[in-house]
Amino acid sequence: MTTERSSTSWSGSGWSAERALLDVRQQVLPRTRSVTGIGKLIGAAFALRGAVPLLCVRVLHLEPASGAAAGLAVIPALLLLLCLHSVGGASSADGSPTHLRVRDRIVTVCVAAYLLFAGLSFFWSIADSPASSSVYWVALLLDAATVVVLLSLYAPAAVAHSILRGYLAGALAIAALAWMMPAQTDLRLGDPDYFNTNQIANICVFGIFAAQYLGRTGLRRTWIPVLALSVTLLRTMSKTTLVAFVVSQGILLFRDRNIHRKTRRRILVAAGLVLIVSAGFVSAYYNVYVNTANQAETLTGRTAIWAWTAEQVPDSPWFGHGFDSMWKVMPPFGADRFQARHAENELLQQLYAYGIAGCVLFLGVYFSLFRCIRRCADATIRPVLKVLLVFILIRGLAEAEPFDLLLPIWLLLLIESVGADRQSIATDSSDGSPLLHGLRPTAGVPDYLSPS
Repeated sequence: MTTERSSTSWSGSGWSAERALLDVRQQVLPRTRSVTGIGKLIGAAFALRGAVPLLCVRVLHLEPASGAAAGLAVIPALLLLLCLHSVGGASSADGSPTHLRVRDRIVTVCVAAYLLFAGLSFFWSIADSPASSSVYWVALLLDAATVVVLLSLYAPAAVAHSILRGYLAGALAIAALAWMMPAQTDLRLGDPDYFNTNQIANICVFGIFAAQYLGRTGLRRTWIPVLALSVTLLRTMSKTTLVAFVVSQGILLFRDRNIHRKTRRRILVAAGLVLIVSAGFVSAYYNVYVNTANQAETLTGRTAIWAWTAEQVPDSPWFGHGFDSMWKVMPPFGADRFQARHAENELLQQLYAYGIAGCVLFLGVYFSLFRCIRRCADATIRPVLKVLLVFILIRGLAEAEPFDLLLPIWLLLLIESVGADRQSIATDSSDGSPLLHGLRPTAGVPDYLSPS
């Protein structure tokens, strides 16, 4: 007994409707998606969001609480946009994501443990307003989630390149804004209430490191933004940041064997010219600094903050005082009744907030990041990542953040993805830039594999 398979003819109105539906879907949903646009937008937001409260209060005349809320809303809005961007079956135009083993994701594991512990600390936190503080903790989670989602969709090198290009553009915008702001009484750039000198200096430095990374991965003429951001950094006179920056860049300049001698000379000449031009301002600021109250003796009030924080640490040595537990808890001091937000020392801040247990996680984050950077396969960007870590360690001696780490969590995850990536090593490290990228190839070895 035989059976015959019946066939249906796909002709007529049914087939036409199906074909029309497929054509519409192909027009609406792109065949490929790129990280370039959304990555640049997110990177610029990371740089610009610090200025949102300033613009809201000083320009739009909103309440300070509204300005803070607007600044916190930037990244959630972009994360939602990123989720919409990833909808559909479009393939990536920037390479596929790298699938790493757990042992290659140690930084991510340590960061996740640190954030979880910070969240649990609300159970014993002495924060003035735990509900308000929890919003900042959620913001840290969203920062991390934004980078994780991008890395799950695209190749790490493409994600890093797009985010850092956006951050560089945002840093230049911040520098331009800083020059337009009225100077403070001590002649420095910034607004002491809503966008202070240290914030501006920090963004400028991260912008410089972003430009150096991008220059070593093919972007041309990065010396121009480096010069502009360096002049702005000097104009802020953020002393701790300047010292950390000079030391870290000095190490990069004299220890990185990829840089030509001619390039070193050009950088030193440019730095000398900037110092000569800025000598009048530096001298005027020095006179204000040493003659205003006792700023020089107390390191702008840091010694009092360190002493009070060190006295409080033994009260809760193992688990600390909780997330955001210093604001309006430490008594105001000084003639201007200054209210400290953090301990002005990163290790001391972690001890005060999270105790010994939190410090173990904090040190684990940086140690695992250091190991990841050492294993980075790209010998041209590895020196930049190393000196960035040096900058953070030096700056942490006299600076801290009230919520995040000095090396932002989103940047930690981005550096880990670049350091652990073995698939996309840069093949064009020299872009002809006269200041930063005269990279010297080792004899018989490609430029991007020369030793660091």
